[in-house]
Amino acid sequence: MSELVWDELDQRYFERGVSHGVLYTPTAGVYSAGVAWSGLTTVTESPGGAESNKQYADNIVYVNLLSAEEFNATIEAFTFPLEFLAHDGVAKTANGLQIGMQSRPTFGFSWRSLKGNAEDEDLGFITNMAYGLQASPSEKTNATVNESPELKQFSWSISSTPVAVTGFKPTAIIKVDSTDPDVDPEGLEALLDVLYGRGAGPSARLPLPDEVDTLLAGTP
Repeated sequence: MSELVWDELDQRYFERGVSHGVLYTPTAGVYSAGVAWSGLTTVTESPGGAESNKQYADNIVYVNLLSAEEFNATIEAFTFPLEFLAHDGVAKTANGLQIGMQSRPTFGFSWRSLKGNAEDEDLGFITNMAYGLQASPSEKTNATVNESPELKQFSWSISSTPVAVTGFKPTAIIKVDSTDPDVDPEGLEALLDVLYGRGAGPSARLPLPDEVDTLLAGTP
């Protein structure tokens, strides 16, 4: 039997950063028309649900039921693609007039965080993909220019509606860790080609979880 060892350098993992944001607008259930989202500063995941609901019988806890789990998040950025206006409840006329308080259609979103360890801070990255998202109205502050100028930062509270995954419960969030030994590098590259519209293929799009799994397997 081998003895457990703690804090080996190659096991001191950490995650940091946010980049490679992409907004996807769904059409007929397909998350297509991906556009780059520059200026991301923070993506905060705020899972909800999975709350304990104990049922008692015979003077004991008979069973502990957990409520349905939800995916919520907050996106913060210095800017956003024009295509996001519609998802922020803004409609535009042909003359460029922006009209607020309109309907807020769902969207897909992907982003990347870096993963490292004590030996290599750029060991790899984690690709995050989220589905069925809707942005709630948020506060926007316009402050005077002064001797300590700061950029205006936008923030959106995000809720979600899960999508189906074969063999699993529906979900609104999936992730792929490039450092995971089960992740085939060629399969990961095939996924990134689709997410970012690389190569001679079609425009960037967000594949549904089942297709993501197929791409990672390298299946044509």
